[in-house]
Amino acid sequence: MLTHEPLLPDPIPVAVGGATVATRVLEPTEQARGDVVLCHGTPWSSQVWGRVARELGRDHRVFLWDMPGYGESEKGPTVATDLRTQAERLVSLLGVWDLRRPHVVAHDIGGAVALGAHLLHGADYADLFLWDIVTLDPWGSPFFRLVAENTDVFARLPPDLHSALVRGYVTGALSRELPDRDVDALVSPWTAPGGQAAFYLQIAALSAADTCAVAEKLGATRCPTRIGWGRDDPWIPLRQAYELRSRLPDHPDVVVLDDVGHLTPYENPAAVATALRAWLIDP
Repeated sequence: MLTHEPLLPDPIPVAVGGATVATRVLEPTEQARGDVVLCHGTPWSSQVWGRVARELGRDHRVFLWDMPGYGESEKGPTVATDLRTQAERLVSLLGVWDLRRPHVVAHDIGGAVALGAHLLHGADYADLFLWDIVTLDPWGSPFFRLVAENTDVFARLPPDLHSALVRGYVTGALSRELPDRDVDALVSPWTAPGGQAAFYLQIAALSAADTCAVAEKLGATRCPTRIGWGRDDPWIPLRQAYELRSRLPDHPDVVVLDDVGHLTPYENPAAVATALRAWLIDP
């Protein structure tokens, strides 16, 4: 279970691709065994990786970022939040961080972003671990599709109704009940000033055309991969993990977590960290 203690350091702002990105770096006390980049999905932020990042940070350098439009990064109508632009930003961030072949771990649309940076924009990774990723069709819950088709209407909701809607949407990704404070941490960026408009803008910007461009190139993935999934994922069913496996070179292993829904690193960070540590130490 998550605790109320701060899990990540204060963000370091970095200007990338016309937007200010909130970044974080965790340094081990001893010499690092390697570099790990963690990519979040929607409607989350790097905070979903907090416990996992702290565990990996014991002996690896860990790099996190809030995609523009999310978390503590820049938001607003002039900030592009489509997947192709986010992938380009990830490539730029790897350069800012001076990372040439990091281990990359991605969740939800972070998977499409990490794969896009690799397959469409030439980023090289040591390896890539994909958790409950958004890449293969179909994706997007019925609620997501409803909002995408009516963003102007939802953006005008009274704040209390918007807050309740976002909370229901977030908890709908889970297979277990979490403490209110942990749900609040996920919801708060979308109820803060500017958050309501940003929530609907990022949904409107997500397009299957961008994921299709990535999916059709999966066979050209140039690094070892592994797949992780929550057995009870209500948003993207487990069968997609095995379809993804069939499209990737060498048909990688699939790690399935029981009693876990879509938000794997937040629902069971200990199990995710264990799987990642086994992968990093003995791939």
